[in-house]
Amino acid sequence: MNSTVIVALISFAGTLLGTAGGIFASSKLTDYRLSQLEKKMESYSALTTRLPVIEEKIKNSDRRISKLERDHSHAQFVSMN
Repeated sequence: MNSTVIVALISFAGTLLGTAGGIFASSKLTDYRLSQLEKKMESYSALTTRLPVIEEKIKNSDRRISKLERDHSHAQFVSMN
């Protein structure tokens, strides 16, 4: 075999291995990034599930504070008269 053909075959094999390695590495990186994104989405979903409950508790607390403030103001007015 001609030395030029041998060099071409070796170059082709190197290119083939390099390309396959690059595709494999890229695939692993993509899988890792997708799993990280899925984790973030799970935590976001958990937050959106809990948020309405927290908002309702805040509304209830605001109502109770307003009622206590009204009762306190009324008690002060009554004790002044």
